Amino acid sequence: MMKNEAPLIGISRHRIATDGVGVTTLVTFHGCPLRCRYCLNPQCLRPSGLWKTVTLEDLLEEVRIDDLYFQATGGGITFGGGEPLLRSGFIRAFCELVCSSLSEGGDGGAWNITLETSLHVPRKHLEEVLPYVNEYFVDVKDMNPDIYRRYTCRSNRQTLHNLQWLAEQGLQEHVIIRLPRIPDYNNGWDVRRSRKTLEQMGYTRFDCFTYIKDVEGHKRKIR
Repeated sequence: MMKNEAPLIGISRHRIATDGVGVTTLVTFHGCPLRCRYCLNPQCLRPSGLWKTVTLEDLLEEVRIDDLYFQATGGGITFGGGEPLLRSGFIRAFCELVCSSLSEGGDGGAWNITLETSLHVPRKHLEEVLPYVNEYFVDVKDMNPDIYRRYTCRSNRQTLHNLQWLAEQGLQEHVIIRLPRIPDYNNGWDVRRSRKTLEQMGYTRFDCFTYIKDVEGHKRKIR
């Protein structure tokens, strides 16, 4: 697939206080490198879960309708999924298109760009979007490699390396770490240990919650 188009599982408008600053539009990509046991968006892994494929221009036309909300509240676009960093080239190109389009149209400042990511990607993808992203929500699952592997079926080595790299860039204050209590996989002590490890890396912003299982998957409940 070319960098000027990307597969989506959905677009959700007028979100407030859930995906970043102000009023946001959540753009969710198809595809994910993880296989989480309680996946919130399992359609991102199924061919049938693809909603549609959009070009850069298609997406801009669809989300620009809420420009006034973005400008008034400091909001903008949140990219999620799935794993948005698998589409780093598309995100970079979209942000560049937004900047040029708003400038030419006299619409004011740029939109706030947020990523909801596991950071489970090669670092080159993170580097590609770094100049354009204002805030990151990083779902680390658990810092314990055994717990992470049991829950995601993958190693957390890449995630840890990317967290360390972001810290080396001095971006800790731009990162919110999501630390879930995952029934059958970790407990409160595990969560506290993960938080302590991340605090030692300089991270200070945390979103701690508990997964509630149901027959369809899970939902989040903030403690």
